[in-house]
Amino acid sequence: VLEISVERHDDYVLCRPAGELDAYTVAQFREALTELAEESYVLVDLSDVPFMDSAGLGALIGGIRRARENDGDVAVACNRPALTRLLHTTGFDRIVPVRETVE
Repeated sequence: VLEISVERHDDYVLCRPAGELDAYTVAQFREALTELAEESYVLVDLSDVPFMDSAGLGALIGGIRRARENDGDVAVACNRPALTRLLHTTGFDRIVPVRETVE
């Protein structure tokens, strides 16, 4: 089960999925990112995501592409070593800023 919370702040929107982000839950995540594509800046916090597969990574990249097409931008916060390694190994961190915390 994947739960997604969205918090609106003055200068950004925080999207915080909680749960495994995989082929079974990716549609929900993709829908949430699509709804946020018009925002000027979205921070996706992966701190509560214990696992993400290629479907989750693909949805994240698709959401970033849609945001940038609308002149917005996305950053990622991730404090989980396994996910951080995945983001680095795939080169994701070269196209999107990845930081350890939301702050």
